[in-house]
Amino acid sequence: MNLLELFKTKMPDVNTTTMLTGMGVTGVVTTAYFAGRASFKAAQLIEREEQRRISEASDPLSIHDLTTPERFKLVWPLYVPAVSVGATTITAIVMSNHAASKKIAALTVASGISERALSEYKAKVLEKIGENKEMAIRDEIAQERVSKNPPTNTQIVMAGDSDVLCFDMMTGRYFMSTMETIKQAENKINYELVNHMYASLSSFYDEIGLAPTPYSDTVGWNVNERLEVVISTVLSPDNRPCLAIDFSNPPIAEYARLWG
Repeated sequence: MNLLELFKTKMPDVNTTTMLTGMGVTGVVTTAYFAGRASFKAAQLIEREEQRRISEASDPLSIHDLTTPERFKLVWPLYVPAVSVGATTITAIVMSNHAASKKIAALTVASGISERALSEYKAKVLEKIGENKEMAIRDEIAQERVSKNPPTNTQIVMAGDSDVLCFDMMTGRYFMSTMETIKQAENKINYELVNHMYASLSSFYDEIGLAPTPYSDTVGWNVNERLEVVISTVLSPDNRPCLAIDFSNPPIAEYARLWG
């Protein structure tokens, strides 16, 4: 039974990728140990063989060093454990990469299905209730988000000289900016989409003065659908006017691979 069959039949509930990665790490260490031990014993074995030849030789001039084939024939059994463990290690690493790739592919497909379903749902809601009511619902959601997450001095990111409080719905961060700056950032990202086919959420954040996040580095938009910023005017819990920023088409994963 090979490794793949073992994991399918014996350990169906175990995280296969984690187990195979662990086997790979252990295998590397074990292979190095067996190879080192084999090399030490091989050196001793070759030395003993050369001493035997010297002691048994009738003519000192007939003595010659062991050839490479002779050395290989003499010591190869010592390396069998290292080769065996090394082969198993390689198999585990390859299978771990294969399992991880399958998981990533499955998550990407699931993400795409969810994004399409959400897009279809939003389009149908917009069709049924109309643009004005849909925007009113967005404004109510934005107001609830801001009310539940009041700004603090440490939360507010100073992006410029403006004094308008803004709230990023995607990451829950406050910053100071203007409607004009946000719209200019939207235009710049859409320019990037037209000329370079895709742009990340981090690029948008950079334009409005927010620091990128690990999440924003992995999602974005492509030429198939332009960026459209939705801005709701709400009040913060301390009654300050606040611009809540959202997107009519949220950024997607694998955005750079979907434009073609």
